Amino acid sequence: MNMIQIGLIGAAGTLLAVQFKGGREEYGIYISIVLSLIIFFCVLDHMGIIIEAVKTISSYIHLEAAYIGTLIKMLGITYIAELSAGICKDAGYQTVAVQIEIFGKLAVLVLCMPVLLALLDTIQEFLS
Repeated sequence: MNMIQIGLIGAAGTLLAVQFKGGREEYGIYISIVLSLIIFFCVLDHMGIIIEAVKTISSYIHLEAAYIGTLIKMLGITYIAELSAGICKDAGYQTVAVQIEIFGKLAVLVLCMPVLLALLDTIQEFLS
C-alpha cells in the first residue's frame, strides 16, 4: 500500500472511531487497535525492501552481519514500542504507555552494548 491509501484508511477509521466516542467508547478503541495493526502489517511488507537495501549497503562497506541484524532488531523494537505505547495512550493508559516506551529504550540500549564495546575497543587500539 502507498502512503495515500494508508492516510485514507487512517482518516476514515479515525472518523469512524470518533462516531463511537459519544455512546460506545470501547468500539472506538477497538477500531483504533485494528487500524494500528493494519498499518503495522503494511509496514512489515516494506521491511523486506529495507532489509535488502541494508544488505546491499553492507556489501559495499563490508559490515559484519551481526551489526546489521542488531540494527534491524533496534528498528523493530522502536517501532513495536511506539505502536504499543500509542495504542495504550489512545485507550487512556498513559502510565502503561510510558512504561512500554522506557522498556523499549532499555531494550535498544541492551542491544547496542556489544556494538558500543566493539567501538570502544577499536578506539583503544588506535590510541595504543
